[in-house]
Amino acid sequence: MRYYSLNHNAPRVSFAEAAVKGQAPDKGLYFPERIPSLPQGFIENIKQYSKEEIGLTVMKPYVGGSIADNELQRIVNETINFEFPLVPITDSIASLELFHGPTLAFKDVGARFMSRCLGYFNRNSNEQVTVLVATSGDTGGAVANGFLGVEGVNVVILYPSGKVSPVQELQLTTLGQNITALEVQGTFDDCQAMVKQAFADADLNNKLSLTSANSINVARWLPQQLYYFFAYQQWQHTSAPVICVPSGNFGNICAGILAHVSGLPVTHFIAACNANDVVPQYIQSGQYQPKQAVATISNAMDVGNPSNFIRILELFHQQFNELKNKMSSVSVDDATTTKTIKDVFQQHHYTLDPHGAVAYYALDQYLQQHMADKGFILETAHPVKFPDTVEEATQQKIAIPESVQYLLHLQKQSITMPPIFDALKEWLMNR
Repeated sequence: MRYYSLNHNAPRVSFAEAAVKGQAPDKGLYFPERIPSLPQGFIENIKQYSKEEIGLTVMKPYVGGSIADNELQRIVNETINFEFPLVPITDSIASLELFHGPTLAFKDVGARFMSRCLGYFNRNSNEQVTVLVATSGDTGGAVANGFLGVEGVNVVILYPSGKVSPVQELQLTTLGQNITALEVQGTFDDCQAMVKQAFADADLNNKLSLTSANSINVARWLPQQLYYFFAYQQWQHTSAPVICVPSGNFGNICAGILAHVSGLPVTHFIAACNANDVVPQYIQSGQYQPKQAVATISNAMDVGNPSNFIRILELFHQQFNELKNKMSSVSVDDATTTKTIKDVFQQHHYTLDPHGAVAYYALDQYLQQHMADKGFILETAHPVKFPDTVEEATQQKIAIPESVQYLLHLQKQSITMPPIFDALKEWLMNR
């Protein structure tokens, strides 16, 4: 498998090169030159396979020759060694819980897969790789955990000060070793812009071997397909599901659509957004107009210019009507999000986090108009990461999972930085 730049002005590269570089030299995102079809009979017999067998079957065509099968199987096994339960909430809506990994967020899958790939590619090199990543909440913690202690890899995480939850911040700032947290006095879009400028800067690229661990990196993006297959393996209905994905940077739903194009049965996709409504507006008008991000209680989706949307357009061959037929998108405000958490807890005894609540509301509204359909949401993070919002809505204290209790006793360590690229450049050049 080769990968081309969506800016169409760079050489095609292997999976290994795409993963190590992160972004193409022409600043485009890498995209697979073909979408592989699932093996014949795979979907019909999916209940017979283990998660590990599914993982290898799905990922092998994309990795194509860059990693030996036995090593790829090891990487897959280590990536998915936790549960991905599909939990019924109502007769027509289920929740795919993606928060059972080490940092309680869906991004554990992509971060663990990518960290192990980079460790494998760097195993015989003396060169240090610097992973530069912007986070709106969960990416940073998952990347920090995934790369902690990986030989030859230094991780630098930019996060917006005051705009991530307490548990999220502790996951970013307490690990030490090869992980450094930069606390940017701005928004996630500022952090993302600084990272993009770093990759475009000749001085930095001459001095450092830079790569990205955001979902722009194929090694972070592609393995997110796996839990869509795990959900379908647990799907109990005869018709294909409607899948509603809380969406910010659009890497997650893009991976789901990729899985569908390769053969996973899906009736319809819904991109559930908060007040950052660039894509809902695009679906309505056909005009794509990025905006400055606004802060919401579903902070991981506070993105005004989603990087991965260009990949979604590519999956639909740049055909607006083709995209619109398969994917709808809605914007849900904070008041509705809070009310949804409260209502679902009271009526169905299920605790949603703010991102899952955005998705639940969007899916519920869709199903009211499509009564024959059934679907599931992606519950992308544990409610404990958003205690103020969830506890106020449910009037219940959230128990802190044992897996993160140790964080509460650790000291935050971060470096404060203005939202200016020159400040980041100076720090990287002189660290």
